[in-house]
Amino acid sequence: MFRWTLIAAIVLVPVALCFFFVPAHDTGNVFTTLFMHLIPAALVDGSHHPLVSFAVPSLPAIFDMDHAAEGVQLVVTNLQLFQIAAVLLIIVGFSGVPAHLARGGGDVVTRTFAGFASWVRDEMVFASMGKERGQKFLPFFLTLFFFILFMNLLGLVPGGATATASIWVTAALSTITLFAMLVCGMVVQGPLAFWKNLVPHVPLALWPLMFLIEIVGLVIKPFALTIRLFANMNGGHMVVLSFLGLVFFFAKANGDAVGWGVTPLAVGFAVFIMIIEAFVAVLQAFIFTQLSILFIQTSVHPEH
Repeated sequence: MFRWTLIAAIVLVPVALCFFFVPAHDTGNVFTTLFMHLIPAALVDGSHHPLVSFAVPSLPAIFDMDHAAEGVQLVVTNLQLFQIAAVLLIIVGFSGVPAHLARGGGDVVTRTFAGFASWVRDEMVFASMGKERGQKFLPFFLTLFFFILFMNLLGLVPGGATATASIWVTAALSTITLFAMLVCGMVVQGPLAFWKNLVPHVPLALWPLMFLIEIVGLVIKPFALTIRLFANMNGGHMVVLSFLGLVFFFAKANGDAVGWGVTPLAVGFAVFIMIIEAFVAVLQAFIFTQLSILFIQTSVHPEH
């Protein structure tokens, strides 16, 4: 019972903080107002000043999140709250898994997490990398899968924010995958052998062109991960918000009676899309992790 209460608190506390510290959007257009919920929002006080901000002079101006203050300022947004919540859910959810694997037993949370972890291990990591090599990378891929999964699912909670709907978050996750590809590849194959093995056996005249193509391919892989996760998580939310926006649009354009009339249909479609979104949340965590496994596997295997 305590764990269920703790899990509920981890989910609801960020929602409550967003309710109190994220200003309401009002753009005059119902669809624009609803879509603003997909954009990271700074946590502000009653004077609309960021609750937490710090200057980072070395960053370019594109990263400035507080134009009222001098210099490049980074501020805490609603996304960070749900990223922290995702980490806490992993800690709480896995807290009983080691004991369960050693002695059995455990509550439904423990058994569920242990089952998911075993599935990721056997059907994703070991199936692609083999048991010996996969065992070394298993903690990383388990963390990656559940971190993305919980960020996706937290975005479905009313009042929640989807961190993976921000391209900055997906880009950071993809950069970690790229870093693992390069570092692990050079450690396993050797610093020089890794770059040499990028190009298959081709005529010497074609080697520079093929090397350039392979370098571009290294960059395209994490870029594809970035866009895939970002676009899928944004797309589903935009469809849900569009259906809900139809209620207010028709009410404003044709009167409250028409608005109430289209409400059951619009809400019904929105709920249907939300059910699909729950499936997509799991699917996108699986796809991102599986592709990361394949990309890293090709980097550490000398004959890729």
